[in-house]
Amino acid sequence: MLTCFIRYEIDPFKKDAFTEYARAWGQAIPRNGADLIGYFGPHEGSATTAYGVYNIETLAAYEAYRARLAADPLGKENYEFAKRERFILKEDRIFLKNVSVPHSPPVLP
Repeated sequence: MLTCFIRYEIDPFKKDAFTEYARAWGQAIPRNGADLIGYFGPHEGSATTAYGVYNIETLAAYEAYRARLAADPLGKENYEFAKRERFILKEDRIFLKNVSVPHSPPVLP
């Protein structure tokens, strides 16, 4: 299992547009085959940093998922929305593997 972390640099004056974009991915990403952990927007600290995080089985599964997402009507609409509104200034993707599993349960005081 791989986890994709997408780091966005967004326009701080268009946070609402990013929220709309994230909510649309909340519908489109799971139905096209990835396990969406979530989209995270600015709250405290940086007003320009946001993240999207999801799990995918393999890089081959990622390629198939991306093709399905690009063909999905909501996916197409969301890509066009971002392009038109220009609230994403920069986007970086990295795939990481969780190497700390299994985790111990939390210890309560």
